[in-house]
Amino acid sequence: MATYCFDGSMTGLLSCVFRAFQFKDFQVCVSSDAHAQNGLFDDFIQVASNDEQAQRVWQGLRQRTSSQSQRNFYYTFLSENQAAYQHLFNYCLYIFQYKYKVDENYGHPDVLALSQWTKQVGREKHRMEAFVRFKKCQDGLFLSLVRPDFNVLPLIERHFKARYQDQSWLIYDEKRNYGIYYDLQKVHQIEMNACEVDVKLATGFSQSFSVELDEQEWLYDQLWKDYFRSVNIEARQNMKLHIQYVPKRYWRYMNEKSI
Repeated sequence: MATYCFDGSMTGLLSCVFRAFQFKDFQVCVSSDAHAQNGLFDDFIQVASNDEQAQRVWQGLRQRTSSQSQRNFYYTFLSENQAAYQHLFNYCLYIFQYKYKVDENYGHPDVLALSQWTKQVGREKHRMEAFVRFKKCQDGLFLSLVRPDFNVLPLIERHFKARYQDQSWLIYDEKRNYGIYYDLQKVHQIEMNACEVDVKLATGFSQSFSVELDEQEWLYDQLWKDYFRSVNIEARQNMKLHIQYVPKRYWRYMNEKSI
């Protein structure tokens, strides 16, 4: 069985689909791992990203699928999971091999898989929108470091742009080494030296920035902690239920959880 290796981009994955139909090669594994180990008899093929080919595949998907299915496709891709990439590839083969629309046939394993991955990525998106906390820097920038399980920054930028229109902010993904920056007009995707922004992971709780924070940031931080304590009813505390809705891996973003 052949293995197609692509660069991890959407363009690269769709180029793999184009190549599969070009050479009638449908028994294929896809991988974004350049160091993937091949089977003894596998053909390992490096597929270059081709914008024109990818656009043709995507236009074909748009003609044969609903907007919800296209959303599912994009969310599944953002999971950055190798098994999800294989489901996306198989899904494309399934869609193009039928003349009628089959994108909502949840009895098919790949259609069902896209729906399941979409729910997981969507849940992570929702939690990032709820749990992200900002700290104000001396230059007026509001900064937050995050480490989501999935690549959800492209999904949350609309939410934060609408909610914080009057202040510049940066949400930086430590795991993927890029961030989204709002300059009071547009949202930009940026890359920066990770050494410029430091966070203490040893405690597992707080964000500790190496950049200079605003002089009153500590006051805002304390006010929020006081508010949280004032509305908390200790006698009715249910930590098991609390962790179910606010998993511990998110506590490091939250001021009220810091020591």
